[in-house]
Amino acid sequence: MSTYPRVSVVIPAYNVRSYLEDALISLEHQSFQAFEAIVVDDGSTDGTADLVEQFCQRDPRFRLVTKPNGGLSSARNYGIRQAQAEYIAMLDGDDRYEPDKLANHVARLDRDLQIGVVYSASKIIRDDGQQSWMSLSGKPIFSDALVSLLCKNFIGNGSNAMFRRALVDEVGEFDETLRSSEDLDFWLRVAATRRWRFYRESQALCCYRVRPSGLSFNVAQMQRSHEQVLQAAYLRSPEQIEPWLPTAYAYMYRLLARLALTGGDTKQAQQLMQQAWDCDRSIFYRDPRSLLTLLAVKLAPIAKQLIERSLGKSQRLDIAKSIQSREL
Repeated sequence: MSTYPRVSVVIPAYNVRSYLEDALISLEHQSFQAFEAIVVDDGSTDGTADLVEQFCQRDPRFRLVTKPNGGLSSARNYGIRQAQAEYIAMLDGDDRYEPDKLANHVARLDRDLQIGVVYSASKIIRDDGQQSWMSLSGKPIFSDALVSLLCKNFIGNGSNAMFRRALVDEVGEFDETLRSSEDLDFWLRVAATRRWRFYRESQALCCYRVRPSGLSFNVAQMQRSHEQVLQAAYLRSPEQIEPWLPTAYAYMYRLLARLALTGGDTKQAQQLMQQAWDCDRSIFYRDPRSLLTLLAVKLAPIAKQLIERSLGKSQRLDIAKSIQSREL
């Protein structure tokens, strides 16, 4: 086994002890062994550090670092700063990898030096860890990565990507001022360089957990963050971005409508869907997923019941995990 890590897996963890063991075991079971796992305890109060120490004692590849609570981007940046490897993989503390996740992505990055980010399709798992019928394909909706990301974060979730450490040096860290859409902002900055390709592995190698929660969520705050990200993208590449802004806003409103519907606010979902229609109604006949969202809003009571049943819970979805741009 290699004496140095090829991959640094950064695991931000805030009060997810009940799920974290599953995530760390999925790393122990990786077919690719030359990794280090950096668990960033972001001010947890549930004994997260005690659990991680058990892994550190039996496997020197696991490392625990602690910091005061600062949020997801802060924890990711803290871990990346301490990473030793040339490749960075992200794994949220309540998700998990399939056994060949690291091996697949390392091989791809080694093979093609023009690829900066590699990711895969994802399985959606329930709170109890069982697989649901839903999945994230990761397929971009346009051939141009910058334009496609402007409309949809095709990487899908924060545990899915592996990227070259050099990208952080080139485009900067995750923006800690954003309350949501921080992943999208980072990928847009990478895409704007026009130097790096994004590669999708069609095999589902990541398991993204959707958890129940009693938390409510602020769609208005999410909208402000998303608009901030779109505005920043426009300022970086005005000539390329401006023609696509109506479409990007239509997709944003569609996403917010989906989340409002998931949170049980049918009226707000309908209003947001109307805004999407007003920005660019063509998304509803060019993109089948947009049409399905429109139908879901129209059939809100039935759709909500089906989503909840598929996840094995009758509570709201965990919006702390759902605020990033995802297609369920």
